[in-house]
Amino acid sequence: MTRHFLDVADLHADELDQVLAEAENTAPRRVLAGQGAALLFEKPSLRTRNSMEMAVVQLGGHPVSVVGDEVGIDTRETAEDIARVLSRYHGVIAARVFEHTKLERMASVATVPVVNMLSDDAHPCQTLADLLTLRQRFGDLKGRSIAYVGDGNNVCASLMVGAAMQQMDVRVATPPGYAPRPSSVERAQEWGEVLVTEHPLAAVSGADVVYTDVWASMGQEQEADARRGVFAGFTVDDRLMGAAAPDAVFLHCLPAHRGEEVSTSVLESAQSLVWQQAENRLHAQRGLLSWLLSGEEQQ
Repeated sequence: MTRHFLDVADLHADELDQVLAEAENTAPRRVLAGQGAALLFEKPSLRTRNSMEMAVVQLGGHPVSVVGDEVGIDTRETAEDIARVLSRYHGVIAARVFEHTKLERMASVATVPVVNMLSDDAHPCQTLADLLTLRQRFGDLKGRSIAYVGDGNNVCASLMVGAAMQQMDVRVATPPGYAPRPSSVERAQEWGEVLVTEHPLAAVSGADVVYTDVWASMGQEQEADARRGVFAGFTVDDRLMGAAAPDAVFLHCLPAHRGEEVSTSVLESAQSLVWQQAENRLHAQRGLLSWLLSGEEQQ
C-alpha cells in the first residue's frame, strides 16, 4: 500500500521519530536514483521549492517543478488525472496547493507517495522542520512547552499535532474568531493537553518555545489591513519574550513581517532559531522522502 504524507497525523508517534532521525542522516540512501519528483506549486515559495528540490537531488533524483497554470489542477485536468499521469513518470508527487481536498483526491489514485508541501488546512513539512530544530536545541521534547501566538492557521494546525505527539505542552493564543478549527484542536488533544486562549501572556508565560506566523497568509491579502487592527497586542516582542522561560527560543516559519507579528529585536536576537529552522526544511523533507520511499521498497 502506497504511503502518503498529507498531515502530521498520517504518522504514528514512532514513525514521526523515525522521520526526524532520518533527517539527521547526512549520508542517506539514494532512494530516488534514476527517478523524477513532480513538485506542483499553486502557491509561490522561497523555502519550499528550494528545500524540496535540493532534498530530491540529495536523494539522487531529478526534481521537476511545475508552477501555476502549467499544471492547472482542476482547470486543465482533474487532480485525479494529474496524479495518475505523474505516477507513471515520477517516484513521488509533492504539491503546494490552496484546497486540501485536491491532495486527498490525488492521493486516492496515485501509485507513488503524495506529499503535502502546504495546503490551506495543513503545513506538515514545516512542522517536521520545527520539531527537528527543537530537538537539536533541547534533545528530548517530552515535557517542554510551546506557545503559538497569532492566527490559528495551517501552520498552527500541524504544529499543535506534531508538538503534542512529541509530548510537549501546547498553548495557542489567538484573537477572538481566529482560533484554530475545533477539529484541529481535537486531533492534537488525542496526544496531549492543548490550551487555546485569547491572551498571549497566558500562553507564553514560562514557555520553552514561542512561535508565530504572519497575520495574513497567501490568499488573505485583502484582509491584511483589517487583521493588523484585530491582531494588535499579539506581536511577539521583547516584553512578551520576557515572560517565557529564561532559555526560551523563538521560531517563525517565514517570511516575517517585522513590526507586525514579530519585532525586529526578537527576530534578530540570540533566542531566534529561524534561520536554522529554515535550513531544516531541507533536512526534514529529505528525511521524510527517504523514509517514505524506503518503506515503498520494502513492501
